[in-house]
Amino acid sequence: MSGIKETTTACTEWHPITQFLCHPGCNFALIVLNQPINDEGLFKDLWRRAKTRVAADGGANRIYDLLQKSLPPASDYVSRAALASCPALETDDHQANLSTIIGDLDSLSDESRSFFTTKPADCTIIHDPDQYSTDFTKAVMFVREKFPGSDIVCMGGLGGRVDQGLSQLHHLYLFQTSPTYVDGRIFFLSGESLSFLLKAGKHHIHVREPEAAVGSLVRMNGHPFAKYVGIIPIKEPSVITTKGLEWDVQDWPTEFGGQISTSNHVLPETNAVEVKTTTDVIFTIALKQVADGN
Repeated sequence: MSGIKETTTACTEWHPITQFLCHPGCNFALIVLNQPINDEGLFKDLWRRAKTRVAADGGANRIYDLLQKSLPPASDYVSRAALASCPALETDDHQANLSTIIGDLDSLSDESRSFFTTKPADCTIIHDPDQYSTDFTKAVMFVREKFPGSDIVCMGGLGGRVDQGLSQLHHLYLFQTSPTYVDGRIFFLSGESLSFLLKAGKHHIHVREPEAAVGSLVRMNGHPFAKYVGIIPIKEPSVITTKGLEWDVQDWPTEFGGQISTSNHVLPETNAVEVKTTTDVIFTIALKQVADGN
């Protein structure tokens, strides 16, 4: 069981909030990509809840840099002893380690490599020189092999270069061909938004869960999303119907080069957004920023 469920009415129920809070029956693998970690609170929450943590090549540098920022500037290298007293990446019951670094390793720094392979670290480094697959692809394939059917949360999936961002969106389609997400679902989280793929059919996306238990998390709570929503038909045209948005549509054709739904608003009274789509589309919703009610 995961953060979404198939119902007898063929409507997919999405519960990303309880998914990321790791409520019973919900879990995920965390993949860290080589993008700046701008929302440290969100990253730490995901780190603490993930069942395994994988860095795609230079993503390990981003984790290392975060650890450096969390310590006093007395040293230019993070020691394992210093990490033991550093709360940056604590879990509820132990000091978590990065599980795996995988990729062609052309971006992995010497400092990161040394740090994550120095005892008592228990990180496995896998060199995959294949130049016909991205480091992200290698990380996803690794998780799929080791944790079949597991959902995946990618931190840093969107942002930076446009071609890299488009490649990540392409992979949402590439790795989720089953209409029932039998191989697991993939979520992209940046400091600004959550994005994932809606397969053709009807979906309920629960955007507010005020009764969700939060515990000691920093950023994740029962209402982490802002009002801004987009439904994007990247692969091919679609016809969509929505409910719960400020500008709902019914049997509305959407395609690149035509009309697309961006910057729509979740209504204040909406707990679940309903989307019906004839083809696969990207659903993206903004995250509330610190001290931001929108």
